[in-house]
This record gives sequence, structure tokens and C-alpha cells, in this order.
Amino acid sequence: HIGRGGWSWYTGSAGWMYRLIVESLLGLRRHGEQLRLAPCLPRDWPGFSIRYRYRETTYHITVTQTRADAALQSGVTRVTVDGVEHDDQAIALLDDHREHRVEVSVRAQ
Repeated sequence: HIGRGGWSWYTGSAGWMYRLIVESLLGLRRHGEQLRLAPCLPRDWPGFSIRYRYRETTYHITVTQTRADAALQSGVTRVTVDGVEHDDQAIALLDDHREHRVEVSVRAQ
């Protein structure tokens, strides 16, 4: 059976695995026209980058993880979109046919 996928890859399991990785580990969840950012990365990951497409618009998302100090809480510490800082962990998704840069800083758990 060389080259064939196992049972889990030709059922709906592949889709659920994709959602598990993108939504739970990488922390990207779409709610209507907002993208919520709540990464839950392993401590030894320095971060990740992903290209997220919303209709005809591309978002280049970079997540950088730093070590948490014992006195500081873990989690998202900063979100910027095109250099403008946001107070919330959710960003508005616009279909303006442009490319946007999103930078997220998180402290390791």
C-alpha cells in the first residue's frame, strides 16, 4: 500500500486535524469578519509566520514568542496591523484587495 493515505486522511479527519492545528495551536479563529489571535505554542517554538487569505485580501501574520518572566502573565502582549497597534486580540478583516502585515507578540506559557 505504498503511497496510499491511511483511513484518517481520506475521511473527514484530515479537515479536523487542519482545524486543530490552525485554530488551537496557531490560535487563528475567524468570527464573522474578525480574526481572533490566541496562539498556544510549545515553549521552545520561537514563533511562526503564515499567509492568511480573506476573500481577495492577503494577511501576512508573524507571531513571535518570548520567554515569560515568573512575574509576568503568559499570552498575547501586542498586536499590530500595518504598524498600528491594536488594543484587542481580534483584527477586522477587510476585503480591500491589498496585502496587510500583522505582527503578534506572545509570552511563552
